[in-house]
Amino acid sequence: MSDTNPNPNPEVFTENFGNDINRDFLGEVVDKNNNPIHNATVTLGDQTTLTDANGIFIIRGANIYERFGYVKVEKAGYIHGSRSVVPTNGTNKVKIMLLEETIVGTTASGTSETINLSNGASVALEGEYIKEDGSAYSGSVNVIMHHLDPTDENMRDQMPGMLYAANAQNEERMLQTFGMLAVELRGSNGEDLNLATGSTAEITVPLDATLLDTAPATIPLWYFDEVSGYWKEEGEATLVGNNYVGTVSHFSFWNCDIPAEAVMLCINVIDEEGNALSNLRVIITSENYGSRYGYTNTDGQVCGLVPSNETLTVTVSQYNDLCTGNLYTNTTGPFTSDSEIDILVESNSNGNEWLTETVTGIFTDCDGNAITDGYVKLFKENDYPLDYDFVDNGNFELTTVRCSNSSNIFKLKAEDYVNIQETDTLSFTYTPPITDVGSIAACNAVDEFITYQVDDGGTVTLFNIQGGLDFDSFLSIYYNDNNSFLSLNINNYGEPIIVNTYSDPNVFFSFRDENYASYPDGINTNIEANISLLGELGEYIDINFNGIFIDFNTNIEHSISGTIHVIRDY
Repeated sequence: MSDTNPNPNPEVFTENFGNDINRDFLGEVVDKNNNPIHNATVTLGDQTTLTDANGIFIIRGANIYERFGYVKVEKAGYIHGSRSVVPTNGTNKVKIMLLEETIVGTTASGTSETINLSNGASVALEGEYIKEDGSAYSGSVNVIMHHLDPTDENMRDQMPGMLYAANAQNEERMLQTFGMLAVELRGSNGEDLNLATGSTAEITVPLDATLLDTAPATIPLWYFDEVSGYWKEEGEATLVGNNYVGTVSHFSFWNCDIPAEAVMLCINVIDEEGNALSNLRVIITSENYGSRYGYTNTDGQVCGLVPSNETLTVTVSQYNDLCTGNLYTNTTGPFTSDSEIDILVESNSNGNEWLTETVTGIFTDCDGNAITDGYVKLFKENDYPLDYDFVDNGNFELTTVRCSNSSNIFKLKAEDYVNIQETDTLSFTYTPPITDVGSIAACNAVDEFITYQVDDGGTVTLFNIQGGLDFDSFLSIYYNDNNSFLSLNINNYGEPIIVNTYSDPNVFFSFRDENYASYPDGINTNIEANISLLGELGEYIDINFNGIFIDFNTNIEHSISGTIHVIRDY
């Protein structure tokens, strides 16, 4: 190892981060079982917020650096979590998986003792401790410990910061990890403890068998600085059997890593039409420093640190490998300075035929007012999450990729972050290349509704709807009050109504409100209705519709689109 800088200056190191910028963040905080954590405190720069019931947080216009943003999360019952990112221009999405503050062993001051995990991870304590104020501690000591294995796909969400560090000379480095160990000490009254000055502890970090062939005999140790948001080199560990063993003088997350000189690489992923492809996994692999990955944002961009002067293999795959094989694989680099590249993913690549789907709409409250601070989540038909993003003055746009032979049904759920209102989970049918679902409303006290828009006008929301099936072949949706009515009927002429898309001559649509009136019985209308959910009695019917009508009073043609979410009455 090279000589250590005895007084590394964090202010000098921040010169690597670039200028101040403002960026938007949308994130989720979950536990080890991917359950949302409610009311976790999230801090980014000078802004603080709480997660909602879905574990989601929103921070707009966060003041961060061009090459570094640091998100911190705290919640009683969990050890502190965090994520450091290289921010992008679009929505910066982060996921943080908090680890429980579970006591794995108890010792006492003045007693030497080794605390073990079942997988072989351990910490050997000498028995001398101090409180946060530096005063000596005497009494029982509870030990909280977690081992993070780099072969575990959840490690990326559980680890603090990112694999970015200052080495012993205060130089910028990226890291290839062989494992981490988090150790925290608590006194009998729950107070935070640490090792006394001059006292040390021996940590043992087990290695997965697949890592042994590339594991060096000695490796630098790095601890995570919770104030700065990055790792710092301190000491080294020795490979003993299938474990790294090292000595530390204080507790935090400790990390066994090989460092590499790094540059920032931004990758823009687009399809053949030039559409930005969001929420695709981009894996960067270096022969000498392993793999790391990230997900493209709504602008199709992902940025991160990569080893300099290395040829890199870039692999693009669909979210959670929903298609067989990868959408793109090729080499790029080497890079000696910060760079940005574009990747074109063809619609029939590596044996995969896939489609780009864009979903747009408007998110309102019960009174038809646009939601200004909220988000919309996109799911597969089986409720598997695909993507989520902000609403922008009520408008939302989500883009996803799906296999051409997959179901064309998708679901949406929208959340009003400020007023704590939400929509039901609504089913729709893709109508490529752009599916406009019209307006969806957040009304917690409302079980069913119809929303629609004429041309580019305001959203109209109707409640107290009747809907059902006659003889399985005739579907009727009906609303009427003194000032307006709406009727949508689908006649399948003796064949059962199913989840499908229907149009003329099967669809009969008419409506009237204070501004417009169509002809009765579907005359002079051309409406397409997509049934995406057809429940049993007491369950939901979901339909989105769009088309044109001739106004009865003015004889002018207008466009109309809408959403129906109604409980089946018969």
